[in-house]
Amino acid sequence: MNSPPPAASAHPARPHDRERITSVTLVVLCQIFHMLTFSGIALLLPLIRADLQISFSQAGILAAAVTLTYAIGQIPAGYLSDRFGPKRLFFIGLIGWSVLSLGLGLVHSFWLAVINQLAAGAFRALPFAPGLSLLTAWFPPERRATAISLYMVGGFGGTVVLSLIGPLLANYLGWRPTFIGFAIIGIASALVFRALATEKARTHTGSHMSMLETLRLFQHRILWVCSAIQFVRFSVVTAFNFWLPSLLVADRGFSLPAAGLVTAMSAAFTAPSNALGGYVSDRLKNPPLVIGGSLAVLACTSTLLVVVESVPALLLVIAVGSVFLQFYFGPLFYVPMEVLGQRTAGMTTGFSNLFANIGGLLTAYTLGIVRDQAGAFTWGFVGISALCLAGVALSVVLARMRNRALAARSEVPKRTQA
Repeated sequence: MNSPPPAASAHPARPHDRERITSVTLVVLCQIFHMLTFSGIALLLPLIRADLQISFSQAGILAAAVTLTYAIGQIPAGYLSDRFGPKRLFFIGLIGWSVLSLGLGLVHSFWLAVINQLAAGAFRALPFAPGLSLLTAWFPPERRATAISLYMVGGFGGTVVLSLIGPLLANYLGWRPTFIGFAIIGIASALVFRALATEKARTHTGSHMSMLETLRLFQHRILWVCSAIQFVRFSVVTAFNFWLPSLLVADRGFSLPAAGLVTAMSAAFTAPSNALGGYVSDRLKNPPLVIGGSLAVLACTSTLLVVVESVPALLLVIAVGSVFLQFYFGPLFYVPMEVLGQRTAGMTTGFSNLFANIGGLLTAYTLGIVRDQAGAFTWGFVGISALCLAGVALSVVLARMRNRALAARSEVPKRTQA
């Protein structure tokens, strides 16, 4: 009598689970190593400014250069991710950025640095939408806001590491060898990702969007409202992350190592708040509430950042602002996917992030000009507060539009059954 075959129901899931864990982990780790160079520009900016002998306005141009081409590349990257799959684009973008970051450490001219950053921004545009697509594909729909938030957990994890060791290495070795070393780590992480990461297979045929379908996405008003809020979101992020070290050193008299510790504290609060915000949004099933509440808090902290006098109060404001800085990142990127469908993930992400980076570009340049003209960052951050209040109003509009869209979708099965 033949014995029954051993139960193997659990075994087919094991390779799938290993692929999921490995791929998600590698995406997050690549973000950590990528941020060593991206955040390194902001943290080491006082040393870079002194070395290249540039003003705050010129430093703003340097930041705007990378943001300009990064923004322009968002829609093409999203479309190519949906069309050809995200893994290849993620790898090309990460290794291209890292190689050009290595080149930045060798540049001694301001305008060569600007050209370098224009090229680097184009490569940096490639990983974002594919990275979010890689993550969300491995999670069920009810956990995708959390999945999106993991992307930024890696980013701010890298900022924590950078802020703790970057100033020490820069003081000992100089900013150039430090920056080049971080770029080499980024190149190595890209190669490991290419070798070990897995792109989840599409579950149905016909998942590629045609050009006509892609163009029709622009007819959805909810995508434009989300993009307007993205403009606000990344304006705040750029003001806070790019200019905070310079504000602490130039306006508050902090040393670079002390500013690094504060930046590390800020990133340490921001990193878990990304995942927490996604979790709260998934649990409440109300992303607009999380978005609007976060922006209301940021409206307060942006002004307090340049108003409070004592160092303990300043640190408290930075800590609170850091918690809510990207608390709504996952919910905001999730809403267009929720309403328009997962197959549009790359395109909707790229479109939204285009507007986000237009905001970042304008903020990076404008705050540099404000600092040069006014001698302080005060009016720049007051303007950021006003922008946050506009975002709160837009979140109310978003809530109504989302509710109508989901209600209309729920009516379709009822009509079919009738």
